[in-house]
Amino acid sequence: MHEVSLIESVVALVEDERRKQDFSRVRSIRLRLGALGHAEPEALRFCFDAVTRGTVADGARLDIDIVPGEGWCSGCSRIVALAERFGACPICGGAPVRMTAGDELRVSEMEVE
Repeated sequence: MHEVSLIESVVALVEDERRKQDFSRVRSIRLRLGALGHAEPEALRFCFDAVTRGTVADGARLDIDIVPGEGWCSGCSRIVALAERFGACPICGGAPVRMTAGDELRVSEMEVE
């Protein structure tokens, strides 16, 4: 389950921010997670409490916003919705569509004390 290492990376990022901004506790973390990425939201939630235990994020709430897949089709020169990685353009049928959204994992917001 690589979600554990992803949450460990999020905690490391949060700890770096704590050193820069001098806060004592994180109350919530909001992630932007791509729908076409390789992380499962429920698996991230499952391991979040265990990974954050004893850290500045211990007891924090995890919120996850799902970012839909999107890509640029050079065939019809449009940004189109993508339902799968490396999918054909749903408008013109051309492939490949260059993915522009839906593969990210980012901390978009934190509530701290």
